[in-house]
Amino acid sequence: MALLDLLGRRHALRILWELRDSHLTFRSLQEACGGVSPTVLNERLRELREAGLVAVEPELGYGLSPLGCELVERFVPLVAWSERWSRELR
Repeated sequence: MALLDLLGRRHALRILWELRDSHLTFRSLQEACGGVSPTVLNERLRELREAGLVAVEPELGYGLSPLGCELVERFVPLVAWSERWSRELR
């Protein structure tokens, strides 16, 4: 339940998704997340770092930790299912 609570917080999933392919600076991540406020982004990044899902490297910016990468890999089947579901709803 703790993971679902964390992932259910505003912008948490979006942050993980945007970091799935590469590291991003704070500003780049903010833009990728549709202009989320700096306050909310800082709070989510802090929570995701404390949960061991996101790491920060001074030269590269924010990125997924190994645990975060594993979690995002688990989303891939869900993305495929949701695309099929979306087509069926149309």
